[in-house]
Amino acid sequence: MKEKWSRCVPCARGLVVGAMLMAGVLPNFSHAAGAESYPNRPVTMIVAFPAGGGTDIVARKIAQRLTTLWGKQVIVDNKGGAAGVIGTTLTAKAEPNGYTLLMATLGNLTMNQFIYPMEINPTKALTPITNVVGVNFVLVAHPSFPANTVKEMIALGKQKPGQYNYASSGAGGAPHLAIELFKNMTGTDFVHIPYKGSAPSIADLLAGQVSFTMDSLVQTLPYIVSGQLKAIAVLGPQRSALLPKVPTVAESGVPGYEFVNWFGLVAPQNTPTDIVAKIRADVSTILSQPDMAEQLNKMGADVINNSSEQYGAQIVADAQKWEKIIKLVGVKLE
Repeated sequence: MKEKWSRCVPCARGLVVGAMLMAGVLPNFSHAAGAESYPNRPVTMIVAFPAGGGTDIVARKIAQRLTTLWGKQVIVDNKGGAAGVIGTTLTAKAEPNGYTLLMATLGNLTMNQFIYPMEINPTKALTPITNVVGVNFVLVAHPSFPANTVKEMIALGKQKPGQYNYASSGAGGAPHLAIELFKNMTGTDFVHIPYKGSAPSIADLLAGQVSFTMDSLVQTLPYIVSGQLKAIAVLGPQRSALLPKVPTVAESGVPGYEFVNWFGLVAPQNTPTDIVAKIRADVSTILSQPDMAEQLNKMGADVINNSSEQYGAQIVADAQKWEKIIKLVGVKLE
């Protein structure tokens, strides 16, 4: 009887292990194996805006370096629409296996949920990996725009309410919220013209179809340098080293005004922690390369490269902050 039972032990173990696998009770084994072999096929990095915008530019730089590091292609997939809601939702609903990532923005993760009817809660449906860069924003205008300073612009917005328009990447996006905050703090009136991403909004600004915008230096710096756009003020707490003669909005007569965007990597909720850790470590390696940091700085982006935990706390804090601001300024769908 003993001999017969011992011969059946492997069979019994096999049945038990099989049952546990069917029930999904052995996640640690599969996760460990996944992390060791990850990635073994192409990875998709979603950008929730059209190609050519600031988020897209940074995403492609990171994707190119990851492709070299991993030996597997990292494909940037532009899924624009609804100020980033579409791409964000697609990422959240993707298989949580590390093969779908999102280069998110402040607007994607902390603003949209308080303006759009979203299927998901971005702060809960996505797993933070790392905040890649802080992005300096600048108030830029077409050369024909009568105002050359913030004070002149405030006067214009009060004396001729509703006569000048501004472009944004879409209702609820970072440029939109940055300008609505400015309007609220200055008592000015400008008309919002939303676009499906920063790239098309800048194209119309260059053509003189709209008067001004607030958008990233990553997107606008080449046009400022060429003289196709004029920089009126930077939105951060201090002047940009790239535009040392351009004052901040705060020092130009709007004390307390400050706006800095960020681009960070996230994955669908329940992506294995060891895969998240691997992506985080490899992106950190890329961001620590001197030439990469230099390239990003010259574009107007400052490397952040924080931990997943720090990024997660930042997302929650910014969501709480912008929920209050959105209610204050009364931003609604247009």
